[in-house]
Amino acid sequence: MSLLSMLDGGSGEARCSASGCGATAAHALHWRNPRIHSADRVKTWAACDEHRETLAAWLRSRGFPVTATAFGETVERIA
Repeated sequence: MSLLSMLDGGSGEARCSASGCGATAAHALHWRNPRIHSADRVKTWAACDEHRETLAAWLRSRGFPVTATAFGETVERIA
C-alpha cells in the first residue's frame, strides 16, 4: 500500500492530517519520536498550506525532529 492510498482514503488525493481539515495535502511532514525510534524510522503526516506550520510546531513541541517536503517526496532518515 502506498503512502498516498493510506492518506487519501481511496479518493486519489491526499488530505491534510489536521483534525477536521479536508484540504488537499501540499506538504509532507516527516518526523520520529527519538525516545523510541532510531533515525531511520520515519513517520509522515500530510499537511495543507494552512496547517503545515501548526502541525510541525505541535510535533516540535514534543521534542520530535521534523523535516518538511513537498507532498510525495520521501525522507530516509530524521536526525
